[in-house]
Amino acid sequence: MTKGIWYDHHIRVQTTRFALFGAGFWARYQLAGWLELPGVSCSAICDRIKSKADELARRFGVPATYDDPERLLDEAPADFVDICTPVETHADLVLLAARRKLPVVCQKPMARSWTEAERMVEACRAAGVPLLVNENWRWQTPIRALKRVLEEGAIGNVFRARISMVSGFPVFVNQPFLRELDHFILMDMGSHLLDTARFLFGEAVSLYCQTRRVHTDIRGEDVATVILRTQNGATVFIEMGYAENYLERECFPQTLIFVEATKGSAELAPDYWLRVTTASGTHARRVPPPHYAWVDPVYEVVQSSIVPCQANLLAALRGEAPAETTGEDNLRTMRLVFAAYESASADQVIRL
Repeated sequence: MTKGIWYDHHIRVQTTRFALFGAGFWARYQLAGWLELPGVSCSAICDRIKSKADELARRFGVPATYDDPERLLDEAPADFVDICTPVETHADLVLLAARRKLPVVCQKPMARSWTEAERMVEACRAAGVPLLVNENWRWQTPIRALKRVLEEGAIGNVFRARISMVSGFPVFVNQPFLRELDHFILMDMGSHLLDTARFLFGEAVSLYCQTRRVHTDIRGEDVATVILRTQNGATVFIEMGYAENYLERECFPQTLIFVEATKGSAELAPDYWLRVTTASGTHARRVPPPHYAWVDPVYEVVQSSIVPCQANLLAALRGEAPAETTGEDNLRTMRLVFAAYESASADQVIRL
């Protein structure tokens, strides 16, 4: 692992180089997000379909491409690796990086099973290298604004909340591999929303879940409903759906949230409206995401959140600040994901 220094107008700037594993749909946006940060460069891209790595490298000016992760790590300089590949490859790539004593940033969901997730965290711990998770959902501008409202305390103590990401958007068009997943929406969207619930409302002590498959041509579930009971006694209702049905108002990919508390309420409504209601009345303001030229406008609120998420991870890799979404922290989110599947299968409340 090597670090470089470059100079601009006599200002000393640390350059951090990374290798990107994966060149699929989300990799292009993660790569663009990293390159928004000062002193960051991508030294190589690896994908099992090398032509995909070649195309992405040409677009972003990355100097080297590979279809063999071992060879990349032998030849390309890297201070960390960013894994943006299908979940079934995460464990092997994390363990490979740990053996090389390289810090790891891993895409969500972290792992296919609890055992696999624990093994990944332990391997990096034993190697003495960070394992960080590129969990950007909680970094969305509207969600951070809501978090500040909750922390300010004007609405009092939360006793109930609803988190909703229900959409008729044809998600399988851009990501056809999702059709083939045995476990779909709880792993794909649930890992985001359950992490957001933890971020906003604290850890859960129990969980109940129901799932359904509405599409007839997919393997996993495309609708799920989860009820959490938090350590603070709040009930958090989480609904998610990619049923591709017809909705009066399509809000994809916005997360809508309504919070009830002892002195008022708060709501993240469509079009990034944040409404806070107390005895003094309702105060409303828009909290839209920042704009970056490289985002897909359809995904803007999600893709723009990649930048602050990765800024936080980069600060941790450089020893400047703690990371929010470490492997250890994300284990708690994955525990909720796997507990949700357990609950749905047994039709029982799971104590955590």
